[in-house]
Amino acid sequence: MGIKKKIDIDKKIEALKKAGGLPVHIAIIMDGNGRWAKKRNMPRIAGHRAGRESVRKVVRTCARIGIPVLSLYTFSLENWNRPKREVQALMSFLRKVLDSEYLELDENNIQLRAMGRLDLLPEATGKVLDETIGKLAKNDGMILNLCISYGGRAEIVDSVKRITRDVIDGKISMESFDENKFHEYLYSPDLPDPDLLIRSSGELRISNFLIWQIAYSEIFVTDVLWPDFREEHLLKAIGEYTQRERRFGGLKSRAKK
Repeated sequence: MGIKKKIDIDKKIEALKKAGGLPVHIAIIMDGNGRWAKKRNMPRIAGHRAGRESVRKVVRTCARIGIPVLSLYTFSLENWNRPKREVQALMSFLRKVLDSEYLELDENNIQLRAMGRLDLLPEATGKVLDETIGKLAKNDGMILNLCISYGGRAEIVDSVKRITRDVIDGKISMESFDENKFHEYLYSPDLPDPDLLIRSSGELRISNFLIWQIAYSEIFVTDVLWPDFREEHLLKAIGEYTQRERRFGGLKSRAKK
């Protein structure tokens, strides 16, 4: 990054922090790695590797701004249906990223979480993930939440299964059940719902991502492919978010958190 661009980014960050009304939780659908690689006649995994720098930039910037929670759609349940070679490469890549990025995450006081059907991960990948989460557990800064082997419908199904078991066991009653109680059965019930959902690559769909939690999220879509996504794109999305009026189905805007 050139000096002039860095100064401009720094000014925008300070302006956003000063203005306030920032999202508490940002969720990102990191789309476009494959198309980025295809445009360059490269294998798809090259696009995923190139997207690593975008992740690094976004995590750093969100931590600088003071965003409490950042969720990244890292690997969907549907992604398991991709060619075996690509899936193996992605799992290997994830392990390497966790190993190599741990120190920077620690230096920035970032916590690491993961949610999804994590039992489907290869043993080696699951082990590195658990170890990295443990190493960063002492931190109390931004929560980086990786959605891995994740599907929104699957999360709801898994929640209903746990609810059903607790009803049968007499731990809860159907009469006392409501949306707040359902929320307690989600994968990460302690995390607030996303205020802002960002999707790269221009696709106008949510791709089975956090479908319970994003009921009232503000959505920002950019045509930029994920490997080209940088600080200025993130700051533009946050800037637009701060200008929107959030009514949550009512007539008056609800105060931002």
